Amino acid sequence: MRAVISVVGKDTVGILSNVSSLCARNMVNVVDVTQTILQDMFVMVMMVDISSLSCSFSDFSDQVTGYGKEAGLVIHVMHEDIFNSMHKI
Repeated sequence: MRAVISVVGKDTVGILSNVSSLCARNMVNVVDVTQTILQDMFVMVMMVDISSLSCSFSDFSDQVTGYGKEAGLVIHVMHEDIFNSMHKI
């Protein structure tokens, strides 16, 4: 099972590191990541494997979005099935 994590916000040091650390603490493996800086905005999309997730998906999502609120970022965590359903024509 996989999930998609999207992150958008003002570029600061440690965003990738902090999100990756939250993943590691919850046994979530980062499969792929792309990031860019658009002027001063940080934009990142991560594909993660949640097969070994050590807590509920909801708890993991709350942890990641909570970090985002603290850091002034907009972070969404979405199960791959929902992501795919939303993007089918």
